[in-house]
Amino acid sequence: MTASNATGHDPAPQIGGLPVHERLRAAAPALAPAVMARLVERLPAYGALPTEQLRGEITREVDRGIRAFTEVLRTGDLPADAELARISESSARRADEGVPLEAVVGAYHFGAQECAERVLAAAGPGDLPDVLLVQQRLLGYLRLVSCAVAAGYVQERQAALGDEQVARQSLLSRLLEGGDPRTAADRAGLPLPACYLVLGITLGPHPDELLPGVNHAVAARRKLRRLRNELQHRTTGVPLSVLSGNGGLVLIPCDAPHADTPSAGGPPAALSGPERDRLAALVDHLGRVCGAELLVAAAAAAPDGVADAARLVGEVREVARASGRGPGLYLLDDVLLEYQLSRPSPARDRLAALLAPLAGRAELLGTLRAFLACGLDRRRAAARLQVHPNTVDYRLRRVTDLTGLDAARGADQLTLRAALAAHDTARHS
Repeated sequence: MTASNATGHDPAPQIGGLPVHERLRAAAPALAPAVMARLVERLPAYGALPTEQLRGEITREVDRGIRAFTEVLRTGDLPADAELARISESSARRADEGVPLEAVVGAYHFGAQECAERVLAAAGPGDLPDVLLVQQRLLGYLRLVSCAVAAGYVQERQAALGDEQVARQSLLSRLLEGGDPRTAADRAGLPLPACYLVLGITLGPHPDELLPGVNHAVAARRKLRRLRNELQHRTTGVPLSVLSGNGGLVLIPCDAPHADTPSAGGPPAALSGPERDRLAALVDHLGRVCGAELLVAAAAAAPDGVADAARLVGEVREVARASGRGPGLYLLDDVLLEYQLSRPSPARDRLAALLAPLAGRAELLGTLRAFLACGLDRRRAAARLQVHPNTVDYRLRRVTDLTGLDAARGADQLTLRAALAAHDTARHS
């Protein structure tokens, strides 16, 4: 018969007439080395720890865990808050060392499993109720200990990630300020690359953000999380970013120096054809993953030129948006005329004024824009506008009547293109 314990719990379980906790206490000297051997064999993360740590701290933790489980078997009481706090602290140290969470939890399970196997090996058919009681207390112990392990581990990782994020944002701020970023890079634990791809991103809405009854803030955060995750997966190094649901700025480290990248704060570099193609493919992929349209301006710059590049891509992005460009990748070369005309000057104002007679006549402006974009092909322009070619002819004649400029005349074509660019940029300035 098993004897009742003093706590009012079920009697302490016995195997073969001997209390299980006494069997476990007697086996403890040989049990700790057996548990350590199992951890090293079954958990590679523990096998990779320094020998001094395994023989010291980890062995002490195993021994303490065996004694704690012995008390659970003796009293039926689960570990108290002080013991759980110690377990959480130990788990936090493993998190700081980079040991995976599953390995830390697994260590306690392997330890408890080794204990149970040792004490239950002598069980006979008549010991079934006591075997079930041992199993019940084992499961209760592991449930509570696993929660303590997870709590300590997660808390440490959150603190570390918070510090890491602060350090990375500090590096980003330093790069955007134009100062020496080396100290900030050291604090962030990131090597400075030869150059950065600087991306200015305008992020359109996900379809869920437009649906009534849907939490639009949640939809925007999900879209943004997919963008950040995919940027990390699709690029080398650690991207630095400041992003909201509408877009923002991203710095992507380059593996090797760009052929045209200035070494000492010169103007942002142009991208070669293959580099542009790869970046355009990335932008298209990001848009598909996010489920939203991306308009991205880009430039390459050495770390000390990031501040100038960030200003440039912001301006290129705004020019592309103001001139009615669709989603995709834009470099300065794509919007040279519009960019130059976006700089305030008397010439820009005079060019924009050429189209003043078309104010309020959106169909005339749209037809002029389509005709020029389609290489002066009236039928292609008509198809794009979904009107009859004769309608295009009529509208172009009205443009000529109102402005004095003929889109079919070579000398006027360049003037009209410049006037449209000036009109678009002045309208959004």
